[in-house]
Amino acid sequence: MQTPTANPATTEQASGSKWALASLALATLLASLGTSIANVGLPTLAEAFGAPFQNVQWVVLAYLLAITTLSVGAGRLGDLLGRRRLLLAGLLLFSGASTLCGLAPSLGWLIGARALQGLGAAMMMTLAMALIGETVPREKTGSAMGLLGTLSAIGTALGPSLGGLLLAGPGWRALFLVGLPLGLLAFALAHRHLSRDRANDGGARFDIPGTLLLALTLAAYALGLTLGHGHFGSLNGALLLAAGLGLALFIRVERHVASPLLRLAMFRDPQLRAGLAMGALVTSVLMATLVVGPFYLSGALHLAPAQVGLAMSCGPLVSALMGVPAGRLVDRLGAAPMVRIGLLGMALATLALPLLPTHLGVLGYIVPLAGLTAGYALFQAANNTRVMAEVPAQRRGLVSGLLNLSRNLGLVTGASALGAVFALGAASDDITRAAPEAIAAGMRGTFLVALGLVLIALLLALADSPRRAT
Repeated sequence: MQTPTANPATTEQASGSKWALASLALATLLASLGTSIANVGLPTLAEAFGAPFQNVQWVVLAYLLAITTLSVGAGRLGDLLGRRRLLLAGLLLFSGASTLCGLAPSLGWLIGARALQGLGAAMMMTLAMALIGETVPREKTGSAMGLLGTLSAIGTALGPSLGGLLLAGPGWRALFLVGLPLGLLAFALAHRHLSRDRANDGGARFDIPGTLLLALTLAAYALGLTLGHGHFGSLNGALLLAAGLGLALFIRVERHVASPLLRLAMFRDPQLRAGLAMGALVTSVLMATLVVGPFYLSGALHLAPAQVGLAMSCGPLVSALMGVPAGRLVDRLGAAPMVRIGLLGMALATLALPLLPTHLGVLGYIVPLAGLTAGYALFQAANNTRVMAEVPAQRRGLVSGLLNLSRNLGLVTGASALGAVFALGAASDDITRAAPEAIAAGMRGTFLVALGLVLIALLLALADSPRRAT
């Protein structure tokens, strides 16, 4: 009896698929790392450039604004010109901008280079997700989405620790130069192993007016919520008003332009609407743990700074460990039920988070935080898989951009709105000086609102029809 041997062509194809997926995962890791690695260096940058914190914070803000405002445009451009081609361009842009950041002679130069780096990251994050459908078999889409979620969490969690090591060694320039060799490695892998794609334009043109309007509208909204350090003033109001007017103008333009950035008829699809809304809602809740957690752990539970860091690291650690198993569950049991189970787990954890620490101390905080993060990892893998599953090939980049946009808007809104709820509940303008009882009250109020947001998302999931609009 002969032992059957593996088909060399099949084995080579499977190996190529793994390396292609590795290139997408590395691109996602780099984009997330860029988000968090600069934060730890802000005090050093303020000293190096002799600039106030209000100016130095734009090193972080410029990157986040670029990702938030340009993801949808990057996705649409990838659909028109070819997603592989634009991902490669994004990796080169990210690598080159990382070099410009590391060589920056002034703070203005650094901020401008960070905006370019953010543009590259927007292309990388959006098109990495969009290319999943062309890289892995359909039955493994959930696992691949889970892997991207894992690498995103690892990048976010790795940023502060890696940044600290680089600051202690080579110095602040290394915070940005590290992106050059990693970006070139991701480029080499993607260039070698990603299948060549063709433009899917069908004669369509890129909607420059719509793209600019949407970017300016999103920038006004994000700045309206983030400027002022938690104090809402006339500038914030003016920016939010500008965002509202920009949105109205954008909708008007999209109804009349020949090749719109967003076909408004897309939003008649209840599954797409629900997926985007749920993504924004639950990331708002996740952001609340990052905003409220440090104050609660130090002010109410009296933990030292090092202990606060350890407790906070449990969330990213669980997210990193859960990404791939969550994706496999999605592949095995289906995306729709996993969306609901993930949201139910988040709801139970959100309910427990302000209650258990009263009886169990720091353990009563860590366990619900782990449950909340695990539920989110399952939800994210399932929601991304479900939304992207039936998207036509010519719109995968655009829809991937919308998913990234909903996530980023949720993070911005959660940091601002739920941070304001926390301050209101604690009845204090200066949380650092609030009494432990006041901080605990703010914590309860914040997560009561957060529970409401998760329950709204759960209702959307339960009401979501499995049928897609044609």
